[in-house]
Amino acid sequence: MSDTQWLNPDEQHTWRSFLTANRLFFDGIERQLQQESGLPHAYYEILVRLSEAPDRQLRMSGLASTSLSSRSRISHAVARLEESGWVRRMPCRDDKRGAIAELTDEGLTRLEGIAPAHVDAVRRGLFDALSSAQVAALRDISDTLVAHLSDGPVWPASGDPGPSAGARDGR
Repeated sequence: MSDTQWLNPDEQHTWRSFLTANRLFFDGIERQLQQESGLPHAYYEILVRLSEAPDRQLRMSGLASTSLSSRSRISHAVARLEESGWVRRMPCRDDKRGAIAELTDEGLTRLEGIAPAHVDAVRRGLFDALSSAQVAALRDISDTLVAHLSDGPVWPASGDPGPSAGARDGR
């Protein structure tokens, strides 16, 4: 006999609704970014993270860990963004084994051009459907799940700045 605690009907409905809502929302966001800017969401996220970092620079290892992505995947994405002239990679002054990714002026200009349509898509797909109480509940639930599921700092970090700093990402 198994010790599995099966989902009750309410939990099963919640799980399937959560899964479907996430897939529909992120498929729409990915489609919008690809159609309007030719960028996958993962590349857009890198540009946003760099735009919000001090001096628009982050260590590649930190970029990978806070992006919940592998170092090789981040390295490949940054290489593609370098080809476009939007990011540059340079050696880390403190640690010769490390590398720093920096958002270029051209990359910032490109991000600023992409951001309004992306924020509109986030607003239409998520916030326009929710009341302010539901938005507060969603944030509380999401923060709880992030704290429960993560081993280290991720984005958004607790104490993350408000809407002005995250405006390019639709936060």
